[in-house]
Amino acid sequence: MELIINHTRKTFNVLPENLEALLAMELPGKKKGIAVALNNRIIPLSAWAETFLKDQDSVLIITATQGG
Repeated sequence: MELIINHTRKTFNVLPENLEALLAMELPGKKKGIAVALNNRIIPLSAWAETFLKDQDSVLIITATQGG
C-alpha cells in the first residue's frame, strides 16, 4: 500500500490508521508548528485522529522553521 507524502511515494506493509499515526511515524514527538493537507484539503490538528487514510492518498506535511 502506498501514500504520497510531500510528492514522494512511500510504501507501507500496513497503512497507518489515521493522520495522527502517520505523523507520529514521520515526525515523532512533534505536534506544534505542523500543517497537514490530505488530498488538497487542510486538516486541523483536532481532526487528525479521526482522519483515516486510504491507499494512494496524498499527504502534504509542512513544518514551521525559524529564520527570516
